[in-house]
Amino acid sequence: MNYEIKGEPMPVVICDLNAGETMITEKGSMVWMSPNMEMQTSAGGSLGKAFGRMFSGESMFQNLYTAKGAPGMIAFASSFPGTIRAVEIGPGKSIVAQKSAFLASEQGVELSVFFQKKLGAGFFGGEGFIMQKLSGRGIAFLEIDGSAVEYDLAPGQQLIVDTGNLAMMDETCSIDIQSVKGVKNVLFGGEGMFNTVVTGPGHVVLQTMPLSAFAGSIASVLPSKS
Repeated sequence: MNYEIKGEPMPVVICDLNAGETMITEKGSMVWMSPNMEMQTSAGGSLGKAFGRMFSGESMFQNLYTAKGAPGMIAFASSFPGTIRAVEIGPGKSIVAQKSAFLASEQGVELSVFFQKKLGAGFFGGEGFIMQKLSGRGIAFLEIDGSAVEYDLAPGQQLIVDTGNLAMMDETCSIDIQSVKGVKNVLFGGEGMFNTVVTGPGHVVLQTMPLSAFAGSIASVLPSKS
């Protein structure tokens, strides 16, 4: 499979497949394809895995597109202004990502639910108690809200991130929450009560405009109903 990512800030990834190769995607992500791409809808394994994907922000069912009889082409578009990141998944190279980050992948990639080990990080860390885990083997395409900024953290090195700005990280990283110090800072600082603390080792990808922040910015300038 070869691919090309085009068109930011509303990007699309165009995948060229050999005959017999299959791509997995969530519903509604396919935007165009060659006529020989055959679609099948699947629960992607056991019922437990299907419910796990639902809890992690994706659909219970996945669409599989296979190039039949000849090379094929298929394109998947982002649902929000931002970027698409290609991530290579393999043994010892699993990724943990924000809910609904998954766009598409090669067939060898497995999408599952990832529970935060610390309840505090789950309820107050901005990413929710449940995130997505991508494991297996292959290339996965993930959606980033806004622009992406990347860091490589050494063992024990920490990064303090505002709520919702953590897009993805290596599974070797861990996250926790840290309360904002000072009553005036909490009440008047406009940054909320908690920040997310990411601890290395591992690769971290941050996003500049989470969907929740974008929605809040739009809502603040909309006229109120009388």
